[in-house]
Amino acid sequence: MMQEDVAQHGWPGGPLDTSLLTRYADHVARYIWFGTERIEGPKPELRIASLGWLDESGLKWLERTSLSKVDPQILSAFTERWHPETSSFHMPFGEMTITLDDVACLLHIPVRGIFYTPRPVSMEEAAALATELLGVPYEEAYLETSRQRGGTFTQQPVSMEEAAALATELLGVPYEEAYLETSRQRGGTFTQQAYLLLLVGCTILTDKSYTRVNAKWLPMFRDLSTLNKFSWASVALVCLYDNLNDASMFTTHALAGYPTLLQCWIHEYFPTLGRCGESVHRCDDMSYPRAMRWVYKQGKTKLPAYQPMMDALTPSDVIWRPFEGHRGSIPYDIITCFSGYLRWCTVVPYLPKRCLRQFGFFTRPVKFDAETTADYLPWYYTVSHPILCRPHDGPHGAPPVPQFVPAYAPPEADPVPQDAPAQDAPPAHAPPSGEQRRMDAIVSALERFIAQVDADRDDDVFDDIFYALDVARGDRDID
Repeated sequence: MMQEDVAQHGWPGGPLDTSLLTRYADHVARYIWFGTERIEGPKPELRIASLGWLDESGLKWLERTSLSKVDPQILSAFTERWHPETSSFHMPFGEMTITLDDVACLLHIPVRGIFYTPRPVSMEEAAALATELLGVPYEEAYLETSRQRGGTFTQQPVSMEEAAALATELLGVPYEEAYLETSRQRGGTFTQQAYLLLLVGCTILTDKSYTRVNAKWLPMFRDLSTLNKFSWASVALVCLYDNLNDASMFTTHALAGYPTLLQCWIHEYFPTLGRCGESVHRCDDMSYPRAMRWVYKQGKTKLPAYQPMMDALTPSDVIWRPFEGHRGSIPYDIITCFSGYLRWCTVVPYLPKRCLRQFGFFTRPVKFDAETTADYLPWYYTVSHPILCRPHDGPHGAPPVPQFVPAYAPPEADPVPQDAPAQDAPPAHAPPSGEQRRMDAIVSALERFIAQVDADRDDDVFDDIFYALDVARGDRDID
């Protein structure tokens, strides 16, 4: 389609109005619509050893929140719905995003604090920083940065013997004492700065190399007493947004960044998607990060199967406020509603006002289209591409543009006698009755339970559960 035609008529399948999603021409969703191959899933992330002296840094929980594996299929399915212009996932019922409050609850890293803008460093500066802060001889550091062709350090493991020897040589610690300490910590470290650099480099600051850490972050660790003064939740969110922006373009073949953050967010809000398992940690009671609630379970659902499943999602499939039971550990901070831009290694728009349902700014979570602003969804379907699965081609070979159809319309009432007293007419597309709401709540709860225990209809143990679910859905009469 020529760009002139796009400007006038919009894209097949939407958006019709291209004023919002200005990068849609390069977005992966456009290629999916025309049957082109999808991007590859993200690579597994790295795990790091555990240490016990991070309490004052604000980063201590990062060493315990990483999933051992992630599900690239579900992550790719959400990446296909991410749009950089709005910093949000475009779902069939509206937009959703990962907020600063989500990051704080999932990772327990500070929200409030300083925005830091790193600057690139030369090989000479990187070598000098490594000498000053990591205890590496200048010549050795310069050779390493030269070999990496830039200011980066490879995440090479250090044995306990090597760590003890380095601590003895560089820090003056007796070898026996250093070896006992590294043995106790089950790994080799020789400076706190080196460990912290690798900690953030393996988690919230992971890049596509998955093996290198950029030296431009090192000046942040010069004074360890100031580490907890940075807005680390902003760091994590900017890096995740930036990587999602990149991965949502068709020419990108992998999602970099910290996939644990995205996958745990999906588990919290979308209980029926993905195959997840819960850990033994009662995070709300034990004040642990909510990311520690989840463990990886290998699923069988592939990306092409996720696409129609997500096209069929409704507001009742979402847990809109999953962290209400976690407020004893992470109180809600109104600053997470800030709308504007977040700055770190780049600048990204942060627009939670587009996703107010996630903040509970309604008397109850919205479950039905009639509870939203009357014109929102018709407008949303004009400027967005919320349905990824292409319907049958139209009469002239062009796929029809999906139109928004309200999920609920009241049945036509019987004619009212002329002499009947006047009554207020119900609003158009009024939400279902209280009884229907109760049924919807039962269905949602049963579906979440089935997803959590990975129940199967062929298993006799769960016959009663599936019977109750079918009755609540109206798919089966009461026996």
